[in-house]
Parts: sequence; structure tokens; C-alpha cells
Amino acid sequence: MAPLIGRRLRKGAATTAVAAAAMAALTASQAPGFANSDHGDRNREQRAGEAPAPDDTPIDGGSSYHTDLPPLVTPDKPGSSIDLPGLPGGSSTKPEAGIPASVLAAYKKAEAALRESNPGCNLPWELLAAIGKVESGQAGGGNVGADGTTVSPILGPVLNGDGFALIKDTDGGAYDGDSQHDRAVGPMQFIPSTWANWGRDGNGDGEKDPNNVYDAALAAGSYLCADGRDLSVKADLDRAILGYNHSREYLNTVLSWFEYYKRGTHEVPDGTGAIPSGNDSGSGSGDKGKDSGKNPGKDGGKGEENEARTLPKPEDKPEDKPDTTTPTPPTGDNPGTPGTGSPTPKPPTTPPSTPSGTSKLTTVGAKELSAIAGTGFDRSPRVKAVDTAGKPVAGAKVRYEILGDTDTRFLGLVKSATVLSADDGTATAPKLLAGEKTGTFTVRATAVGREAAPVEFTATVKARPVPRADALARIGDKKLTARTGDSFTDPLTVKATNKGKIMADVPVTATMITSAKNPTPNDKGPYFLDDKGKPVRTLAALKTDDLGQLTLPKILTDDHAGTFLLRLTAEGGAVLDIELTVTQAPAS
Repeated sequence: MAPLIGRRLRKGAATTAVAAAAMAALTASQAPGFANSDHGDRNREQRAGEAPAPDDTPIDGGSSYHTDLPPLVTPDKPGSSIDLPGLPGGSSTKPEAGIPASVLAAYKKAEAALRESNPGCNLPWELLAAIGKVESGQAGGGNVGADGTTVSPILGPVLNGDGFALIKDTDGGAYDGDSQHDRAVGPMQFIPSTWANWGRDGNGDGEKDPNNVYDAALAAGSYLCADGRDLSVKADLDRAILGYNHSREYLNTVLSWFEYYKRGTHEVPDGTGAIPSGNDSGSGSGDKGKDSGKNPGKDGGKGEENEARTLPKPEDKPEDKPDTTTPTPPTGDNPGTPGTGSPTPKPPTTPPSTPSGTSKLTTVGAKELSAIAGTGFDRSPRVKAVDTAGKPVAGAKVRYEILGDTDTRFLGLVKSATVLSADDGTATAPKLLAGEKTGTFTVRATAVGREAAPVEFTATVKARPVPRADALARIGDKKLTARTGDSFTDPLTVKATNKGKIMADVPVTATMITSAKNPTPNDKGPYFLDDKGKPVRTLAALKTDDLGQLTLPKILTDDHAGTFLLRLTAEGGAVLDIELTVTQAPAS
């Protein structure tokens, strides 16, 4: 387990039992879309061009991390100044709920980019915020420049095997300034060897810099989405976080912040974010792991102020013994005594009302879609999830599947994808990319884990329109000559245009004709060779290239000398006749 950066206990913090209860509430209160995880037959095709997720070295090298937890509630202490997200009091006005402007923008920009490039991943920006919180305290409270690059390097401890993993230098010190061992770098704490594979350009400046929060956020999101993960599935979510740092405590810490941020955040100016209390060297002012080479839970200082804070385990028991004395009821001016008898049972708390869940999917927009082969569909299938009262359901899981004989795929080259509905209940499928196979197929939308009737869309891929040319022109004017029993050595190239515009992929037919007045195929003179090497005087399977040009195959000659005519006919009506001169070869 990676050593933890110690966290000072807040005054009046809850007991272990209260902390356990609070943590249980955090982990149990999954937002819509994360409950009832879908472990069905989901398509796990690897995204094109995406490196596989590693299963050995964590993304941060197993470095230390901040173990501060979100504010907790103390149920038995009225007037407590700290609260649990989602309970009365809220958290949106708490300092810990504030995220620096540039850092927050980077997380949301990464979410939007991956929603476009890898929609089946369902990456929420709040997950990036949770990881950014424990890895660097949101880039040291947002200590970044206008372009999102940290003002000062944020470095993890030296990974020299002394309390941490042993990772020898892989970048020549380019990122971490250490030419002997690697160190985690930047707001999302990438070790250089991992950044080499996963680095991304998130702000479009042409650079991949782990010290830039936009680049680092997009890289972290891509890493979390690797291996076809769907982060709306609890098992995939846990696996992704553990891939960042192989520690159960790390997983629980990230999940606690993830739940906290999902319940409300607000933007604060850069440089004013809350700094983790356990170690202020993660603030972007230098060495994050300078004083954290050892596990503070083992050899940290004594006393409450220096005690390392770790997450309680579910089986932890309250340390306080139950009150067993008898209370004295109040009489007259006597207020009575609380006593220590069996505590008076508290009336049951009425649980908050919850949505009834998705009961129906309705179509939004047209149910018939079409596209030209090799292009993207202009519109994507779209449905709306509603409950029994007809109200929209947010966070509902909707699975889209391509059915039928087609090579059309969703963006990411997958045949199925699960998406979450928006606040208005709408769930839009990833962009459909038409293949080359023409015809009609079906896209089916299903409410995952619900008995709602599926919705089907009819999609049609149409053949590409055939390019046409109204003119053919030869490139070059050199006379074409050859001897009998030989071949023409100079290439014959033509260009196709339509209203002066160069036309690619125009079908062209080449025919050796008898004469302009009698354009029937000639039975003697120059000829071509077909795919089987057989002499032919007509070739029909010719097309212009991207520049609108066509260079004809080699033209051979038989034993007939004279002037012959080659006619080129393009789709669209363009015609070009070219003279071929064949001279008698000298007698041997």
C-alpha cells in the first residue's frame, strides 16, 4: 500500500463509529446511473489508436496522496459546523466544495472531449476532480497560469524504493528534474514513463505537458476510459481508480470526494482553492512529497494534531460504551438527568422520496435516419426517459445497439454503447459512422435494468453518388509513339473536371476504337493487359485519383503499324480521343 500524506484531525471531529457511518452513507448513496450496475453483455472493443490499460505500474507510481476527507456530519452533536453532502445544510457553500476556475474548466473540457471521442466511457468530470483533489489538492489550490500550467512544479516523492516503489529514471529528468529516479509530476501526478504513453494535448497548443492542467486532465480521463471501460458501471469505476493507485484506501478516498463533488461545487478564483491540511507542500510551490517518504500512520508524530487520518473499515466498532443507567424525568423546576439507561428510541426517520425510475422511453425527433456510405449520420438516435408520472428521469442508463447486416458503427468503432440521460431525461446515442455497405439496419435503445419497452430506429446507408466530369484533358502534349511488338514508354495521364472543378473518383473507360466515325472496338493494333495478363482493347475499371488524374496502364503493340485512336469516356459525358502511332520495327 502506498504511504499516505498525513491529515490533521479537525477539532470536534466525529468518532470512528460516526466516521464509519458517514463513509457508509457516502459509498452507499450512489447517484442515478451508478446503482444497479450493468454487468451485461457490453461491447468491450478497444478504441482505435488507444493504448491498452496497464495492469502493473499505477499511473502515479504508487506515490503518496492527500488523505483529507470531505466535511463529515456529526449526527449526535446539534449545531455541528461540518456536514455530509446531501444532508440538510448542503455543501455548496463550504470552502472544500470550491474548485479553482482553470482547474474546473480543464476537468469539464476533458469530459466534453471524451464524450465526443469515447462516449461509451461515460466519464464524469467530478471523477477527475476527485482524483485531482487527492493527487495535488486541485493543482495546489489552482496555482496555475493563464494557460493552465502550474506556476511551480508539483512533484511527488523520489521513487527510489525508500518507502515507495523503485522506478529508475525514464525521461532523463526532463519532467521531474531527476536523472536517477522518476517522480510523479503535475496536477494529476503522472510518472514520466506513463506520461510517455498517455500524454495528451488538452488545450490545443501543440504540446503535451504533464504540468498543464488541461493536458493532464485529458490524459487522466483517457487513462480511466481505457480498455473499453464504462465508468457508469461500479466495477469499471473501481477498476479505473485502482489503476491510478493500487490501494483500497486510495479508492475509498477518491470515491468519497467523487460523491461530495456530485452533490454540489462552485467555482473559485485561481490560487484561492482549499489546500489539503495534512501537507502544504502539495500546493504547487515545490516538492509535494518532500516530507512524506514514510508512512505517517506508522512513525508520525504523537498526539491528535499529528495523527494520520485513514478511512475506517466497515467492521469498525464504536469505542464508547453504551449508556446503561436510568434517566431521571424532569419534574417542576428539576430538569431531570439524562441518565445512562437504555437510550430512548428515536422515532424513525422518514427516508427522502426518490424517483420512481424509468418506466418508459419515448422517441425524440425522427425515427428514420440516413447517410451516404463512408460519411457520418447527420443526426443520432435520441430518446427520453420518463417515470410513471411522465416526468423526466436524469441519470438513467440507456443502451444503444446496432442490429442487422451492416458495417456502420458508433463513434469509437463499437456496435453498442451505454449513455446516461441528461437532466431533461434525454439520452443521445454516440455519432453513427456509415460504412461502405449500403442497406437498412436497426438501432435499438433499451433502458438498462428496467422493463420499459425498447425504442427502435430505422437507419439507411445510401450508395455514394457517382462523381461526374464534363471535361477530360491530357497532361502533356508529347506525341505518343512505339514500334511494333513493343510498348509505349511515355506515360499517358489525363485530368477530369466538372465546371472547372477537379473531380476525384470519376469512372473512366478506355477503348481502342476503329475511328472517330466508327467508335467500335478495334481488333488490331495497341492493346492493354487485363488482370489475368490477357490482351484486351477495352478497360472499364478506371478511376481518377484525389487530384482528379488518371494514368493509364501500360499500352502494348502487336505487329500492326499505323495510326490508331484511343478513346477515353468519363462518367458525365466527357470524351477525349488520343492518337497512338505505331511504326514498323526494323527486321532482325
